[in-house]
Amino acid sequence: MKKILLPICAALVLLGSCNVLDKEPLPSVAPTTFFQTADDAESALTAAYDGLQSTGLYSQDLIVFGEMPSDNCTSTNGDVTPLENFTWSPNTSQVYNIYRDSYLGINRANAVIKYVPGVSMPAERQAQILGEAYFLRALHYFNLVRVYGGVPLRLEPTETGDPAVIALPRASVEQVYAQIVADLTQAASLTTTANNPRRVTRGAVNALLAQVHLTQRQWSQAATAANAAISSGYTLVTPFKNLFPADNKPESILEVQNSGTADGNNILPDLLLPAPPATYSFPKFNIPTAELITLATSNANDKRWATIGPVTGGTDHASYIEGSGSGNDAGPFVYKWPGNPGGFNSPDNTYILRLGETLLTYAEAANEQNGPSEDVLGKLNQVRTRAGLSALTMASPEAASKQALRNEIDLQRRLELAFEGYRWFDLVRYARHNQAEAGAHATTALTVMQAKLGKSDPNLLLLPLPQAEINNNRQAQQNPGY
Repeated sequence: MKKILLPICAALVLLGSCNVLDKEPLPSVAPTTFFQTADDAESALTAAYDGLQSTGLYSQDLIVFGEMPSDNCTSTNGDVTPLENFTWSPNTSQVYNIYRDSYLGINRANAVIKYVPGVSMPAERQAQILGEAYFLRALHYFNLVRVYGGVPLRLEPTETGDPAVIALPRASVEQVYAQIVADLTQAASLTTTANNPRRVTRGAVNALLAQVHLTQRQWSQAATAANAAISSGYTLVTPFKNLFPADNKPESILEVQNSGTADGNNILPDLLLPAPPATYSFPKFNIPTAELITLATSNANDKRWATIGPVTGGTDHASYIEGSGSGNDAGPFVYKWPGNPGGFNSPDNTYILRLGETLLTYAEAANEQNGPSEDVLGKLNQVRTRAGLSALTMASPEAASKQALRNEIDLQRRLELAFEGYRWFDLVRYARHNQAEAGAHATTALTVMQAKLGKSDPNLLLLPLPQAEINNNRQAQQNPGY
């Protein structure tokens, strides 16, 4: 059977779930035949959202990879130790899964962008659908460029296995970011301003755009986009403990919607939690490191890490649970997906964007621009006081200089967003910032490598392209060091 890595046949683009590598194209479901009515447009958009639930993305690998190489997490499970120990290769499963499922999502968004304009339907709804698709494509490319660097830019749905069509060279990092910004700009002009964490809105567009600019150290643009998102009417959930599990709460800007069924499930809880409440006992992924627990619990007032009380399987500490079992079920475990694991079919949602992160993004960008200010502290203090920490003033040691406040913002990002898939990407950002401004950040991806390996290798700031992509796309060049 012919196998194709990236080009998803037109019929499969429209399906909620499919194994694209083991299917032949189905010519009876051509896009020109499918996109006839408004319902067809809605179904295609639903399929594009469904891609976010993929194993390679927000139901497992993207979140796992966002933490395992960092100083936040450890594990003895052989499925993830290559991520912790920087021994990944082009054949590592997560290397393949993130790439494959990102392009699956891109292909579904591309189909919406190409064909929905030709569907006869109310113009306002048509525009919203297109805006959501542009956002989803930008989100996938943002994940790809941070994980792999420059990647092929596929802006049309892949509807054939013709090598002349599927073999595209890698675009530069700068070209990928330019496309992301272009897609988000288009999305901003089409999406509604009414907040809805179940769907893409203007607030989500601005929150993601802020992250995109922050990653490129475009401080002014990052602050402007973050402020637009913050001004959209979201509110922090209090107490912090009530933020999890994600369930479309007032702080949520956008989250992956999981139904707890085989076609809409989240497998993270069973991979992260002790048994019980997890269905099975085995060495779990993303175990909190002793260093992180010591740091996080050093301030007894921090409600994000404080002892709350007994729960099934151990003691609740808001961000983590101290397992009361033995063997694989003893010690700390991630507790930000604390709902019913459901036998690898959990209904717990996953945050893609939330206000707490956007406030920290604004604080970082504004501090990098002009140093400490009442404005910066106002945003940062919203996160601190929700956590039970005292509000900072301009007289606080943490606000004595740009560097002092930078250190505090770095700390709060780590403590606020632990285990949510941010830490490794932040550490890579810090490493690149240090390349431009020596000593800007004390802890970076390179210092973590040094501590773990006794050496640091800038090539390991990116994953390799999957070997299957190299084999199928002769124009794709591998990343240095692989």
